Amino acid sequence: MAEHRRRRSPEAVPYGPPIERLAADLRRLLRLHGELAASAHSAYCAHRLWAVEAAISTRAIEAATALEVPHPHPDRAATLTRTEISALLAALAAAGLVLPARIDGFTTDGRI
Repeated sequence: MAEHRRRRSPEAVPYGPPIERLAADLRRLLRLHGELAASAHSAYCAHRLWAVEAAISTRAIEAATALEVPHPHPDRAATLTRTEISALLAALAAAGLVLPARIDGFTTDGRI
């Protein structure tokens, strides 16, 4: 008699980092962005500021994917404007991701 073998359905494997890590990374990057934007050496930090914004965009898109929040295509992460990043972060916060209270504009004085 042939044995009936049960096939196990493949276990769901999460795509990307855990949402808790994404949120922590975003909070850290937003804090770093604020520090760089407020720096007296802003011309010196301009390239680093751009790199941090690209990292924020990448993590925000990953979080949006995890939370099923509408977002730009991942290939656009490095080219999102500050306005687009702010809108995406606001959408993530509205979806329940815990982020700093002030995320719009990225700078401490509200400039864009």
